[in-house]
Amino acid sequence: MINLIVYSKPDCHLCEGLLEKLEVMKPTDWTIEVRDITTRADWFEQYQYEVPVIYQKLPTGSEQMIPRPSPRLSALGLKEFLDKYV
Repeated sequence: MINLIVYSKPDCHLCEGLLEKLEVMKPTDWTIEVRDITTRADWFEQYQYEVPVIYQKLPTGSEQMIPRPSPRLSALGLKEFLDKYV
């Protein structure tokens, strides 16, 4: 099971594009948790200029950041990109 976390915010076209592609290419054994950075001050402070940010939740409970993919990637390109890191 692959568990991804996406830090996002409302009305972010980069976030919306990434989430749409993730839903299209997501294998059945993946979960995607979306965290709205506007709901917590610490998330907002850390990610306000960086969203979307992707992490993988590891079996140990820790989280590992995944490099930012290009917003120009297709859904298939995004899957190939993520396959390198998860």
